[in-house]
Amino acid sequence: MFIAMNRFKVRPDATETFEKIWLERESHLDGLPGFIEFRMLRGPAEEDHVLYASHTLWRSREDFTAWTKSEAFRAAHANAGQSKRAQVYLGPPKFEGFEVFQTVKASEQA
Repeated sequence: MFIAMNRFKVRPDATETFEKIWLERESHLDGLPGFIEFRMLRGPAEEDHVLYASHTLWRSREDFTAWTKSEAFRAAHANAGQSKRAQVYLGPPKFEGFEVFQTVKASEQA
């Protein structure tokens, strides 16, 4: 399993705009080979930004890499550089990729 994450530093006065952009966008992920799940996470607020992280779960690194080379990827990111969006961020997102080597799940009784 592979987890792809992007961290976003969002201006405190732009969090509503940021969340609206993400809630209304077409991800083009559903039905892609190896795609399992996407989550957008809201993190702690600092003085100059609020931290957000996208969290995408893939069956393998190869499936993720194939997506980054696909038409679906290009479609999902077609408007990423819009001026409205650029005013929301403090710099570009930071990508982090992780190979899963251990998983612990809650028992049915929990």
